[in-house]
Amino acid sequence: MPLPEDHNPKEFLQDVFKKSANKEVALFFNDLGENWEPSLKDGRNQLRTACTHQEADTVAMTQLRHALLYDILGYGKSGLALYYGSRESQYPPVIGHPKIVFYFAQDGASVPIGELKADAQCSVRLMKLENTSSELKTTLTGIANEIKTQFIENKKGIIFTKGSLIVSYKDAKNGFPNGTKILSNKELDGIEMYKKICNVVDVIYDEKNITVHNPKKPSTIGLSAGTQVIMGKTRKKKAFRRVVNVRFRYAYALIPGEQKPVFLIDTTERFDPLVKISAKP
Repeated sequence: MPLPEDHNPKEFLQDVFKKSANKEVALFFNDLGENWEPSLKDGRNQLRTACTHQEADTVAMTQLRHALLYDILGYGKSGLALYYGSRESQYPPVIGHPKIVFYFAQDGASVPIGELKADAQCSVRLMKLENTSSELKTTLTGIANEIKTQFIENKKGIIFTKGSLIVSYKDAKNGFPNGTKILSNKELDGIEMYKKICNVVDVIYDEKNITVHNPKKPSTIGLSAGTQVIMGKTRKKKAFRRVVNVRFRYAYALIPGEQKPVFLIDTTERFDPLVKISAKP
């Protein structure tokens, strides 16, 4: 069938793109329901409103909406082996036992120009829970509510200060194998973090499991570790365990047999967690 005489390729393309793109937007934000209407009442609704293509959009607006969904929110990586959390290496979960990961990141406004955003993570394995348990979702939801209690204040994640101290906690029976490590600026802060995690997974904290390593080399304090000249060019020196504030962003569960993590709580509004920040525990 030939194209009609009044066919406008540009308008046709824009219309097809808008309809197809908005189907993907609805899929990404399906937790907001089928009868969703544009709203600015919370972060998740604001993001969907910003991503939804409108008839009056210019080409530039269309590109921005597309980039927000696919690049910034990560929809373009769907189906790929995404890496959530810190750039630090992770041990795989023990077979059958889910692993809870707590992720922290520096506030964007405090990141120096040209520097990477500092982040941190800590984790614990649920040694009393199997991935095939019929109570898995119920238990994870309860854990998510406790994370909300321990790690959220005034709807924002708590702040933790990283530094040069290595505070480790070894209790393999209760999910802390190989001396789980946290970089902390103060010993008591690292200990307090382990207490919070123990409360989250309902295990008894034991101070005898704590080991503290205090290196002679001082942490990098301030915006720069200094510079050095390499082959005639000035290069920044690598910072050593910089003293920097990082804020709790989200927690997720790595479940053996599940390809994607299950988000328990999220302050970034990018994911669909079991427990919402605005909901009552």
